[in-house]
Amino acid sequence: MSDYYLAILQGSLLTVGVSLASLAVATLLGLLGAAAKLSGSRPLVWLAQLYTTVVRGVPELLMMLLIFYGGAIGLNHLLELWGNQEGVDLDPFVAGVLTIGFIYGAYMTETFRGAILAIPRGQMEAAWAFGMGRLQTFVRITLPQMVRYALPSFTNNWLVLIKATALVSLIGLHDMTYLAKQSSAAVREPFAFFLFAAALYLVFTSLSLWALRAVSRRYSLGTDKVQLL
Repeated sequence: MSDYYLAILQGSLLTVGVSLASLAVATLLGLLGAAAKLSGSRPLVWLAQLYTTVVRGVPELLMMLLIFYGGAIGLNHLLELWGNQEGVDLDPFVAGVLTIGFIYGAYMTETFRGAILAIPRGQMEAAWAFGMGRLQTFVRITLPQMVRYALPSFTNNWLVLIKATALVSLIGLHDMTYLAKQSSAAVREPFAFFLFAAALYLVFTSLSLWALRAVSRRYSLGTDKVQLL
């Protein structure tokens, strides 16, 4: 029995890896999406609006299967058009990270957009008046305040993202959910192994809350405190 628990623990490292990599993709897409929505360019605003509307309206499981199976089919079709007859298989880790990051990038887009809109525009205009460029203004004026306003929603998105990584078990990635299922099938004691996996998820989310609350306190110095859920 101990070997099965050890295997699930090892699978939890993969779960953490998928979560962090997906968060990086989601954060990048969220920043790009927020920038597009606030750009004032009609095509960019329309494209970002389409992205957030479609992604938030499609179930995560369906999106995962579409990208994993549909992405492989589309990639092989493109290779055939270029004269390459050798098929390729989409790596489950890459597919899982890109899918989860793509999905939560839509939620991060609204998180960052709302946080930027909460900052008085006069501060940015004052920075421009002092000769700061747009990038310097973003780094020194907008970003520190955006972090404070975005943290509550960012925290919720991150907690849901961690739990959503369980979906990668459906495309063959040996995360802790997959290994818990395999272990339960081997010894026919599903409750113990699934409860163990659930406890590990609870540990990850609790540690995340502790860390993000510390970040919130750091960025809330001199202001009213923002309580994270």
